[in-house]
Amino acid sequence: MTGILSVYGKYFAKKESKVYKYFEADSIVHPIFYMIGGFFILMYFLDQIGVYHASEVIVGPATAGMVIPGVVIGVAAIIPVGAFFIPFLTDYGLIDFIGVILEPIMRPVFKVPGKSAVDATASFVGSTTMGIIITGRMYRSNNYSAKEACIVATCFSAVSVGYAYVVMEAAQISEHFVITYFVSFFLAFVIAAIIARIPPVSLKQDIFSNGREQTAEEKKEATMKYGPAMFKTGINRGAKRAYVSGSMPRRIVASIVDAFPVLPKVITLLCAFGILGMIAAKYTPIFQWIGYLFLPLTKVLGVPDAMEAAAAIPTGVTEMFIPVLTIADQAANLHVKTRFFVTVVSMLQIIFLAESVVVIMNTGIPMKFRELMIVFLQRTIIAMPLAALFMHIIFR
Repeated sequence: MTGILSVYGKYFAKKESKVYKYFEADSIVHPIFYMIGGFFILMYFLDQIGVYHASEVIVGPATAGMVIPGVVIGVAAIIPVGAFFIPFLTDYGLIDFIGVILEPIMRPVFKVPGKSAVDATASFVGSTTMGIIITGRMYRSNNYSAKEACIVATCFSAVSVGYAYVVMEAAQISEHFVITYFVSFFLAFVIAAIIARIPPVSLKQDIFSNGREQTAEEKKEATMKYGPAMFKTGINRGAKRAYVSGSMPRRIVASIVDAFPVLPKVITLLCAFGILGMIAAKYTPIFQWIGYLFLPLTKVLGVPDAMEAAAAIPTGVTEMFIPVLTIADQAANLHVKTRFFVTVVSMLQIIFLAESVVVIMNTGIPMKFRELMIVFLQRTIIAMPLAALFMHIIFR
């Protein structure tokens, strides 16, 4: 239905119609991907109920069989569930209190307000999608400028703890879970500090979604030193936010209502990008060819099994799990350094087609597809030497 309505809304509907307005912000190529996603999910559904046996290339366990149950259904569930809990984080004082306490750290180091720490926590504890949804909501409600929203979405939408364990288990390094996760956690913030200072993210404007320019005073809103006065200010701001937010049930209902229009687009695009990416990774040599570009770097960094690692790294653009899946069937024969390296880099790439790219582009955060691909490359190139450094320190 999303595919069919997108074609009608984008190319044929009258400008005053609701269908046109729903798809108005999409590019002219969006309907093509909506149709592809709709086709994929229809083939998977018909195959599952036994009406039509679709091609293994589309519905196999390595393509739709992994993307739809493993990613799409999870995202479809987390959007309304996350929408229910988001007001508790954003509307009733918690985010304002945390913002005051962490502002002296977050602003100079990462160029974002202290309240963005809540987004990072939501990603690490909950899911990538939930962190991005919170960021989009904060941008649309003029709590983040365009630059701040882009930094938070591309740097702090990290892999959750539970998902990270599954990834490490597939790489057969789950016995090193604690050290591997905390290395990834630490490096995620190191890379965030770098990405915030280089294009394309650094070129984003300090303008709120309503068009108002961010003032110098707002960028330096917390100048007080740590102490009782800071905690008192945080509590006062939190109490004021809770007071002006009004009825909690009304805010929860409004949050859920805001989330549901995004759901059909996100699900359909996840199917399109995720399955196309998996088909490319599984049935074509595209990523193997791209891997040759990374081979000199993996060799210089001293990564054992350099070719296997180089071929796995670029597949992270499809889905965070894919780099590890490409080495999972031969993990027993690969050096533990290689498995650690691939796992850490994949967890630091953050930008991937099957989830974060689609959600970012559908929550109003002002990042274009081309810019997201540039950030993916930047994060990958920065992450590789950092991951290699810890690889050599931990596994001597």
